[in-house]
Amino acid sequence: MENKQQEILKTGTTTVGMVCRDCVILASDSKSTLGYLVSSKTAEKIIQVDDRIALTTAGGSGDTQALARILKAEINIYKMTRGAELTVPGVVTLLSNILQSARYYPYMAMLIIGGVDKDGTHILSIDPVGGMEEEKYASTGSGSPIAYGVLEDNYQEGMLKEDGVKLAVRAVRAARERDIFSGGKDILVAVIDKNGVEFVNKEKVKELIKS
Repeated sequence: MENKQQEILKTGTTTVGMVCRDCVILASDSKSTLGYLVSSKTAEKIIQVDDRIALTTAGGSGDTQALARILKAEINIYKMTRGAELTVPGVVTLLSNILQSARYYPYMAMLIIGGVDKDGTHILSIDPVGGMEEEKYASTGSGSPIAYGVLEDNYQEGMLKEDGVKLAVRAVRAARERDIFSGGKDILVAVIDKNGVEFVNKEKVKELIKS
């Protein structure tokens, strides 16, 4: 029971996702909290689940990590049995069904799924009971109101990858400056395009933070 209560308290974070020209950007802070205790300064909150699909995690650490493992397994089973790739909306529908089936004992998770498929680029957000929506940009976690302020003011459709990375870093940086539950050692950034998922070098991100 104590471990479950500890996982429930691990809820503070800021994550961001946005659609850019020919790619999507995912970003997050790296602080994990246990109530008012910082339990980790290097938490990994962007998880790759397929060749060109990744998700950001906000909520209970155990719940979000379990969902990522389940999703990876289900995607692999689908590819092996059907011999085809799942689209990004298809992956989100699968995850939505998993969450809806557990609605009476819900997973404590707010996720952003981003990826590239045959139909183009996608960012979708999904709530703890499976409600999903496709958007041009999204943010989750305790710092999301601050991040949304930056995104609302600066996001433009068709942004270049470099501009998208800068904006994602700026949004997360603003949130961790004002939200006590966001922070950590690094800002994590992933770029997803037709070639796959690439994590931006942390030293480059630090340079963007300073600038």
